[in-house]
Amino acid sequence: MITLSPREILSLFLFLLVVLGIYGLEALLFARFALSRVRGRLGRKVLLTKQAVVLHVFAGMGILCLLYGRFIEPYWVDVHVMTLRTPKLRNAGFRIVQISDLHCDDVARNEEKAVRIINSLKPDIIVATGDYLNRASALPRLKQTLSRLEAPLGKFAVTGNFEVHHWLGLDVLAGTGFQRLERRAVVVMKDDDSIGISGMGFVRSDAPAKLVEALPDDRFNVFLFHTPDLIEDVSGLGIDLYLCGHTHGGQVTLPLYGALITFSKFGKKYESGWHQVGETTLYVNRGLGLEPRPGPQVRFLAQPEIAVFDIVPPQR
Repeated sequence: MITLSPREILSLFLFLLVVLGIYGLEALLFARFALSRVRGRLGRKVLLTKQAVVLHVFAGMGILCLLYGRFIEPYWVDVHVMTLRTPKLRNAGFRIVQISDLHCDDVARNEEKAVRIINSLKPDIIVATGDYLNRASALPRLKQTLSRLEAPLGKFAVTGNFEVHHWLGLDVLAGTGFQRLERRAVVVMKDDDSIGISGMGFVRSDAPAKLVEALPDDRFNVFLFHTPDLIEDVSGLGIDLYLCGHTHGGQVTLPLYGALITFSKFGKKYESGWHQVGETTLYVNRGLGLEPRPGPQVRFLAQPEIAVFDIVPPQR
C-alpha cells in the first residue's frame, strides 16, 4: 500500500486550507452583497474594497489555473531529449524512448499523439514503466497504442502498481510487441556494441534489494522499475541508468515548491527528472496520463512527458 509522507500530508493540508480560505471568503463577500441588496441597501461597496479586489484577483487566478490544468496542460506533451556518453560503447549509439503512466481511460487523451511523436523520433528501443490502464474498457485502446509503436531493437516493459493492485487478471501487454521483464536482463546488440535492458515488476517500496542481481560492469545497463523507491538500494549493482515513473511529477505542482504529492517513500527527493545517485543516473518520468477519478483530472506545471535517451560513445 502506498501512503503519503508527513510532509506531503502537511503540504496538501495547507494547500487545501488556502484554496478553501480564498473561496470561502469570496462566498461570504457575495453573501453580504446579496443580503445588502435584499435589505434595499447599495451593497456594491462590499465587493470593491481593496481587500475584496485582491481576493477577487486570487479567486480569478485560481479559476484560470484550474481551466488551464484541466483543458490545456494534460494534452501538452513535452519531449525531453538527453544525451549520455559512456566509455562502455565503442562505435554504436542507442536511442531509447521511455513512456510511463499512460493511464488509458474511457476517453482518449494522449495516445494518438504519443504514437505519432515516438515513431517520428526513430527510437532503437522503447521502454514502458507501468500504470497503463485506468479502466478495463480502455484495454483495446491501450493495446492498439502500444502495438503501433515502432522500435527495431525491441520494446520492453515492466508492470506498475495499477497492474498489480487492479488488473492482476489482465495481461495488458499481450499482443503489443512489448516484452515484459521480470528480474531478467536482455542484451541488445547494434553493430559490435551492446547494452543490457533489465527490469522488475512492481513490488512494495520496502522490498529487499536482493531481488535485483548485480549486472556486468563492462556493459551499459538500463534498469526499469515503476517507482524511484529502489534507487538507493540498487545504485551500486552495475546499473548505469534507472528509468521509472509513478510520481507524475506530482501532477499538480506549485511554483518554487514543486510536487505536493509523489506517492514515493522518498517524498519530494526524487519527484521528477534527472538525479545522480552514486554511479547510477536516475530518471523519473512524469508520465502521459492522469490518475483515475476521484483523483484530480488536471495537470499543473507537470506536463505529460516522453523521455528520449541517446546513449553514445564518448567521442560522439
